Amino acid sequence: QVQLVESGGGLVQAGGSLRLSCAASKSIFSIPVVGWYRQAPGKQRERVAIITSGGRTNYAGSVEGRFTISRDNAKNTVYLQMSSLKPEDTAVYYCNTCINGGDYWGQGTQVTVSS
Repeated sequence: QVQLVESGGGLVQAGGSLRLSCAASKSIFSIPVVGWYRQAPGKQRERVAIITSGGRTNYAGSVEGRFTISRDNAKNTVYLQMSSLKPEDTAVYYCNTCINGGDYWGQGTQVTVSS
């Protein structure tokens, strides 16, 4: 099992930046994939970005070039650096991983981008 705790959300103007953190309760060194997802009001949850244990990344087309996912294994933390934020990025952002058959989610952190 692993517990995930997100932080770093808030209110920001369009064009601004935020960095989200996902702190894990255990070592993430061997966790194959950690991802960031988001869910806006009235919409389905969507994948934003993922990072593998080897550091490979993949992004949703809507955030490519604006968001960067990274991991610090020493701190058991995965980050999502968000730049050039748009009002349509407003959502609750969640951290996720799947290990040993279990699907783990954090409680989410709200990101609101004003126009």
